[in-house]
Amino acid sequence: MKYPIEKTEAEWKEQLGDKKFHILREKGTEYPHSGEYNLHYENGTYVCAACQEPLFESNSKFDAHCGWPSFDESIPGKVKYIKDSTHGMIRTEIVCANCGGHLGHIFDDGPTKTGQRYCVNSLSIDFK
Repeated sequence: MKYPIEKTEAEWKEQLGDKKFHILREKGTEYPHSGEYNLHYENGTYVCAACQEPLFESNSKFDAHCGWPSFDESIPGKVKYIKDSTHGMIRTEIVCANCGGHLGHIFDDGPTKTGQRYCVNSLSIDFK
């Protein structure tokens, strides 16, 4: 896939460092309950940690008790959805529409009116 921001893997690794590179570029997952934004509830906007593109507004965040930051909707047009059949499951991966950075997955088990749970790695986002 092509994205508005494209860099070589070496450029991403230099910019992001090992941990963020693993999550955002190698589709890694951080340990549950370990992320900075899991229980973070300030007003503002969550942006892509790789390119700073706004992804989620704080009013869409909720505690899903799953160990990762959870949102019930993204900012329209800011997230792309990709079928993921790894690990013997069929899921939907979510990536930044601006740079292709791996954010996490979306599930249809959210408790709010959208019924969605965007399960996001803290290392894939920053807060403003």
